[in-house]
This record gives sequence, C-alpha cells and structure tokens, in this order.
Amino acid sequence: MKDNRKIILEKVSPFKWRIPRIDKMRVEGIIYANDTLIESVKRDDAHIQVANVAYLPGIQMYSLAMPDIHYGYGFPIGGVAATDLGNGVISPGGVGYDINCGVRVLRTSINYREISAYIGKIISEMYNNIPCGVGSQGKLRLDKQELRNVMKNGAKWAIDNGFGWDEDLRFIEENGRMGGADPDAVSERAYERGKRQLGTLGAGNHFLEIQVVDEIFDKEAAEIMGIEKGNITVMIHTGSRGFGHQVCSDYVHLLQSSMRKYKIQLPDNELASVPINSPEGKRYFSAMKSAANFAWANREIIQHWVRKSFSTVMGASPESLGMHLIYDVAHNIAKIEVHNINGKNKKVCVHRKGATRAFPPGHPDIPEKYRKIGQPVLIPGDMGTYSYILVGTEKAMEETFGSTCHGAGRVLSRHKALKITANRSVQNEMKKKGIIVKAKSIRTLREEVPDAYKDIDEVIDTVEHAGISRKIIRLKPIGVIKG
Repeated sequence: MKDNRKIILEKVSPFKWRIPRIDKMRVEGIIYANDTLIESVKRDDAHIQVANVAYLPGIQMYSLAMPDIHYGYGFPIGGVAATDLGNGVISPGGVGYDINCGVRVLRTSINYREISAYIGKIISEMYNNIPCGVGSQGKLRLDKQELRNVMKNGAKWAIDNGFGWDEDLRFIEENGRMGGADPDAVSERAYERGKRQLGTLGAGNHFLEIQVVDEIFDKEAAEIMGIEKGNITVMIHTGSRGFGHQVCSDYVHLLQSSMRKYKIQLPDNELASVPINSPEGKRYFSAMKSAANFAWANREIIQHWVRKSFSTVMGASPESLGMHLIYDVAHNIAKIEVHNINGKNKKVCVHRKGATRAFPPGHPDIPEKYRKIGQPVLIPGDMGTYSYILVGTEKAMEETFGSTCHGAGRVLSRHKALKITANRSVQNEMKKKGIIVKAKSIRTLREEVPDAYKDIDEVIDTVEHAGISRKIIRLKPIGVIKG
C-alpha cells in the first residue's frame, strides 16, 4: 500500500532533527544527526520508521534515533522508545533478532611495543579457540537442563563453570544476569539452536578485535578505567546467536496474531506489539531475558578463550598480563527503568535497538568504580577505523532515556557491499593499514568492508556535541577476527 503520509524533518540544532506529529502519531520523533548523516537517514527511509514507532500505544516523550540509525525490522536500528508500564506495549522489533547483541572491552598492561611481533600469532590462536562463521558450533555440549541454567544465570553460569573471574560480574550491565528469565517461555527450536553455540562468535558484523589505545581525551576517566595510551585492549562484539534469533522469530509471529486481540493497529506490521502486562507480553519479556542471559554467558566464555590465547602466546598468566574487564554493555534489549517523565519519576519499558545505555555519573545502576565519571559506553567502528569508549551524561538521562549510539551504522546493504568489492582484496587493503584480518569467509570481509559504514568520527562527534555522551578514549584496530 502506498504511504501517503507527509513525514517532515525539521532541523532544531546542528545535531538534532524533529519529526512533527501527524496522523495518529502519539509523540514526536527526534533524530540525532549532523547535516551529512541526516542525508543517509533520508536515503534509506529510516526516518519513516522513527515516525512509525511514534504510533506505539503508551510511548513516552519521543520516538528517538541515534546518529548511526539505519533501516531495520519494524524499529530502525539505532532506535529508542520508552513505553508506559500501565497502558504501553512491548515489541520484539524494538529489541531486534540478535537479543543482547553487545560489546565488552578488556584492558591489558601490555604495551604495543611488547606485543607487535605477536599479533598474528594471537589472532591465529583466538581464531582456533573461538569458533566463528554462520551456524558455528562451540566446544561446549549442553543438555537441556544445563541450557536452562544458562538462561537463568547468564555470565555467572560461565564463571561458576570455570569460564571467567568473579570480578567480571561487577563490570557487566545487570551484573550479567536479568532476573525473571523463564526457560519455559522458550521454544524447543530455540533450545536446539542454542545448545551448541555458547562460546561462538557468529558472523555478520560480529568480531573480535585487538586494539591499541591511540588517544586519551580525558586522562582522569581513563585512569579510573585503568587504561594507558599505547596499551593493548580487546573488544568482543557478539550476542545471543541463533538462540536469540529464534526467540525473536517465535514471538514476532505470536505477537502479530495477538495484536488483533488487543485491537492494536500500527502503520507497519513489523512493529508487532502487545501490552507489556498481557500474558503474551510477559511471556516474550521472560523469553527475551533468557536470551539476554545466554548472550552474557556467551561473551564471558569468549573472553575466557581470549585470555587463554594471550596467555599461550605470551607465556604469561592472564592476571600478570592485566587482562581485566572494563565493561560489558548491551545494545539490543528492553529494560524496565526509572526515568523522569514530565517532571515525575516513572517506571517505563525502554527499548534500545542498536542503541547503548549511557547512564550519568552517580547513577546507582553502574559499577561503583565508575560512578564519578559515568557509565562506560563502548562504541565499535568498522574493522578499518577507530572504536571509542565514551561515558554517559545527565543530558542523556534528560533527553534519551540514558541512551546513545552503538556503532558506525551501515550505509550500504550487504548486497551493495559485495558489488563494490567484486575486484578487491579487502584483506590486503587492511594489511596495508597495518591491520591483520582473519575471517571464516572472504564474503564476510567484503560485506563488512569499511565503505559499507558511516564515518564513526562523525557519529561520535554528533553524540558528544549533542551532549548525550562524552568522548574518553580512542582505540585503533591492529588485529581483527570476523565470521
């Protein structure tokens, strides 16, 4: 059906755009972008999805989008929406198919000069230890009961089974476990897909990256995080694998059919939603939490093998190499949080899809170690450019439900990326930049070519100038594993 709505973008500041209410939109739309980035938003119609989200029953304040926004399933990737717990809805499209896709970063006490000759060996060792690629299966073989324990306990299950350190839990969002997960809300198909995928990286934009601390913008904050210029960090980007994908797929179908029951009409059927407190809403939320916990266990196990790989090549223990977790944060998740809505504190369901939590200094939900500076925000670039560590701000709490960007954001589809790289060796291009790349598939490298992504520096400058996060550290890739 032809969309006859006239969706307008009004510039309200150099880094912020407004979509006025039309038709049955319940709130306005807000997109954080500069003049260059907004053009890519228009080209792929992501702003239309921002407007569509504004139709959700119970949506609060605004339908929001970050500067790395691009077109997604129902919600745009880079979208944020908070809904009222009383009359609002929950939507799988507002979380995404890769439930709790997220990022964790380890620091080390290793200087680049000490390790430069070993990067290739470490990349090979990690590649051998951590399965990657489409449908990859890990070293663990879990029966149904053990997988249920993973769903309930998340990263703690991994640590209890020898895959991590107790201190890690303090530096994971939700301490690596969301309460209220219900394994009975998960289908048999999801169990089958998940039972051999713990400790695997997957494919697509997921990666392991060895980085060097290239620039420090706030020395005090970097010191609190234990980061020094010239030292090595490791970034892990992955989620809940086929397990989470199946959970989302199951509930998209269920909720699409349930919408009629609750008389919910939306401009896009991909926004399938039901009341949060309905039986279907509660069941989805419990299944989503199960997948979120699976993802935290997955990243914890991968981190264990990263530590082991460094230890094997360097001939030293992970402890002596200073391989401590800085932070782990989700960027595809729904959470019940307290936010100030029209001058009153209120519990709402915050959907973040391709958006990162960015809580400010002093917030009780961030580790005590970081309360002076704000929550660490981990933002990967593409494999040929910088990544960043930011911190959250008060302005983010006021304007975006404590949210910011999650990465560079695609500007080319995978099909177009393959087309422009038909006669190129992406691996050699990276080598010329001083980046060792190892991948399960050459196709993945071509799909993930840096040309396919927005300029990460523009994205970071936008969120910083908009005041919704603050730049602390820049990280340069020197070794990358892709699926």
